[in-house]
Amino acid sequence: MADVKRLVFSILTFLEDQKKTGGLDDEQVESLEVAIQCLETVYSLSATDQSQAAQYRVPRNLLDIFNSQMNEQSDSDLSSLSLHEPSSEEREEAERLKNKGNDFMKSEKFSDALESYTQAIKLDGRNAVYYCNRAAAYSKLNKHQQAIEDCNRALSIDPSYSKAYGRMGIAFTALNDHESARECYRKALELDPDNQSYQNNLEIAEQKLREAAAGAGFAAGPAGGMGGLDVGSLLSNPHLMNMATSLMSNPQMQQMLSSIMSNQQAGEGGLTSLLQAGQQLATQIQQENPELVEQLRSQIGRGGPGGNPAGEDFVPLHVIQIGMKSLFDCVPCPLDDVM
Repeated sequence: MADVKRLVFSILTFLEDQKKTGGLDDEQVESLEVAIQCLETVYSLSATDQSQAAQYRVPRNLLDIFNSQMNEQSDSDLSSLSLHEPSSEEREEAERLKNKGNDFMKSEKFSDALESYTQAIKLDGRNAVYYCNRAAAYSKLNKHQQAIEDCNRALSIDPSYSKAYGRMGIAFTALNDHESARECYRKALELDPDNQSYQNNLEIAEQKLREAAAGAGFAAGPAGGMGGLDVGSLLSNPHLMNMATSLMSNPQMQQMLSSIMSNQQAGEGGLTSLLQAGQQLATQIQQENPELVEQLRSQIGRGGPGGNPAGEDFVPLHVIQIGMKSLFDCVPCPLDDVM
């Protein structure tokens, strides 16, 4: 029943959002309010109840979840349809739509952002930024092949656009094509040698390729096998990787990790700071999606070889901390915000 309530709560949240941003008239809004009241009565839910929001809210809005599962063909190459030079009015409107899409991205309304960028492209199909920004929206919706196609379109317009190579590398990584990702990051670095995100992601891609060549996969790492930790099984879980990628896009999380890395480089903090980071990561995941913590515990192992000797339904916190640190070590660094 909990999953049903989470679904209904997502529907209620979507309908409340439509009341504000759906461009509906007063009569349509009134009809939505009746629908909301009926759902709230049947399922004993309230979209404005903060305690229920903490219990039932999911990380992504319903429209994004729907779009990410649709097997739509990617849009046709709209640049080939833009045979005329856009007028100054069209350029101005396209830029307005692009900025609107950027605002949607910041609000994590990725489907709305996708639509805004597409409308901007229809007005000015010769602007590489619009394609690259739309690629970012596609990636957020787990439509990585479409993101790659848009990055290629951006590069056909501006071959020196380093961010397009960087975004394409992230999409290839999500598709487990680490060789293509490595080439993208190399080209991005050639165009922007001082970009640390490109360098970090290149190192991750090269490490993935070395591990694949060795056929060894990921060992227990710094945990040394404590708690039966199998990082390889963690990395094969798409839900955990999506959550890791989402958290890495969180500005507060980026600031925290940057601070920890700075301390490590300065020789400060040591293992304690890393474990504290793991605890914060595990705590945030527990708050956002407790089911993922259960998956993590299951994959680390319960009472198996090297696991909890008592066979209890429990995994020590320090093992989860180390597992989360290992997981985040293998997630590509997000690129800068859309332009």
